[in-house]
Amino acid sequence: NTIEFTGALHATVVKQLRLKNPSSKTLIYNAILVGRDADDFSLPKGKTVTIAPKRQTSMTVEFTSRFLRPAEAVLLLISKNVGGIDGATLTFSLKSEVKHIEP
Repeated sequence: NTIEFTGALHATVVKQLRLKNPSSKTLIYNAILVGRDADDFSLPKGKTVTIAPKRQTSMTVEFTSRFLRPAEAVLLLISKNVGGIDGATLTFSLKSEVKHIEP
């Protein structure tokens, strides 16, 4: 899955990721940003996500462009073992594009 962040140079673009838990057990994920431009992306609500059974939640990812070149990183969501239940590790490709420059 690829999440694209498009905006002006030095602007902050915010995206919401919707995560669903189809199981009957609570899932807890630790989020890690890795890659060349990982420092340009952030998780303002924290690096831990808890999803209640049969529910969904959203996770906020922010990107602030510093350069004209496209930025790339990977968001890894690694499941914590809760009561013997492990969720699948989720990966999202994060890519940016600067569309314009404001004076």
